[in-house]
Amino acid sequence: MNTPRILAASGQQFTLRRGGGCVIVASLAAGLRYYDRAGVELVESYGTDGTAPGAAGITLAPFANRVDGGRWELNGTVQQLDITEVERNNAIHGLLRNTGYTALESSDHHVLLEAGIFPQHGYPFLARHQVRYELLESGELRVEQTLINDSPTPAPFVLGAHPYFRIGNTAPEELTIMVDAQTRLTVTDRMIPTDRVPVGGIYDLRHGRPVKDAVMDTAFTHLAGSAADDGPSADDGVTRHTLHAPDGRSVSLWHDGTVRYVHVYITETFPGRSLAVAMEPMTGPANAFNSGEGLKWLEPGASFTMRWGIDSVLE
Repeated sequence: MNTPRILAASGQQFTLRRGGGCVIVASLAAGLRYYDRAGVELVESYGTDGTAPGAAGITLAPFANRVDGGRWELNGTVQQLDITEVERNNAIHGLLRNTGYTALESSDHHVLLEAGIFPQHGYPFLARHQVRYELLESGELRVEQTLINDSPTPAPFVLGAHPYFRIGNTAPEELTIMVDAQTRLTVTDRMIPTDRVPVGGIYDLRHGRPVKDAVMDTAFTHLAGSAADDGPSADDGVTRHTLHAPDGRSVSLWHDGTVRYVHVYITETFPGRSLAVAMEPMTGPANAFNSGEGLKWLEPGASFTMRWGIDSVLE
């Protein structure tokens, strides 16, 4: 009699090591479950026996953040996504949050995962989402997310990810956050964007603000180095958003110009932490399926890749 294989609640685990870095990727939602460099934890982690708290480290496709009421219109026909944020009556964080990905490649320092998006309620398209994690020789992390359209018609999408950042055991109240963005999106009480406004007050993070004074759930755009028409250009072609510790150490989310939005979620509700800081790279904002802002359409057989990663200064 064969004994059934029992998987961890977060799926198969892939451990990557290189250059003093260690990453653990969970197959559930192709999630970044753990990352340290030189022994310093750089993301909020969780155990194998549970799902990601607060969506920690998961990847998002074919939409990021929310769709208002889960409803949008395709060629004059209303589409209704399943409601996954019941308290606000929205669809949230894409269609693969509860999906286990399959490894197409793996080595001691990289893994390539893939999951299919099948035609379903509110999304009548067939697509594949691939996520490649790689530890570089420096121990820094590089991530590529690719969507491939296997449908016979163009498919709409937004890609994103939901990492939370930390600097070892430094108290989050001691950290400072810097986000290189000139504009933020205002929202309704159901977190649906309504307008763009210049950053100001607690939302101006360009020169650094204490995390304890910046509790928020806000999307930013007009990023340095972004592909936006009016966006300034970063010298190295990427944008960095950074947490700084008082001792000079730092950890940064970096992304290429395909990422036009970064969502900052600083919360007091993350399990076991007084504050937790998510900086989420996204190609479009919440409710893009209705507003069209940041929404992309992928032709049949075509693919699209967004690139982001995590680097740090630890000395």
